[in-house]
Amino acid sequence: MKRLCRILLIGLGLGQAAGAVAAGFQSHQSILDTAQRFLADQAAATHSGKIEVSIGNLDQRLRLKPCDQPLEAFMPTGARLNGNTSVGVRCPGPAEWKIYVSGSIDVFGQVVVATEPVLRGESLGEAQLRVVERELSGLSYGYFEGTDKLQGMLAGRAIPAGTVITPNMLTAPRLINRGDRVTLLTGSDRFQVRMRGEAMSDGTRGERIRVKALNSKRVIEGWVVSRGVVKVTL
Repeated sequence: MKRLCRILLIGLGLGQAAGAVAAGFQSHQSILDTAQRFLADQAAATHSGKIEVSIGNLDQRLRLKPCDQPLEAFMPTGARLNGNTSVGVRCPGPAEWKIYVSGSIDVFGQVVVATEPVLRGESLGEAQLRVVERELSGLSYGYFEGTDKLQGMLAGRAIPAGTVITPNMLTAPRLINRGDRVTLLTGSDRFQVRMRGEAMSDGTRGERIRVKALNSKRVIEGWVVSRGVVKVTL
């Protein structure tokens, strides 16, 4: 079936080429087909998952000399491979013309959305999150593909139901407050030393903070690994 479709397409292309020569100008469809195939190949090489490529129309008044060489397509400088874009199509000779065709690339992927309204300052839970398929080109602020990293995060603003969760909507929960008594960890995974300390600043997971070791009164820096626990290097 694929071979039959290919033969039909080749036959159609030859018919269009003959019509173009007879009419004295290049077939619009041959230009659009060249742009469509090129953009689809470029999109497939760049993105994974579901992709939809579409090409705009040409002005019916456009008249270009027929090209006796295979048409060539190219990406113009600054053109994107997602969302609205454009494709260049040219005749390498002897007519040597060039034209730009508008197009669009819709890329679909898995994103996390809110299943219900989330209040500002509320901690996110599994029941409030769902993974759905969405078109990605409009998500310039980023998105999350899974829910694991979101549970326990705080909403920095009110989030309506159905909204795609983006990083700028969330804040990390504070695990350590200034003045808290904390456990200081040092060493390797096989051998660890635990000491008591006092936090000199607030901290969220992965944040670097200053702590004071209670036994030596020395102020050192470490990374917050969990509530009340700081990993330090002595």
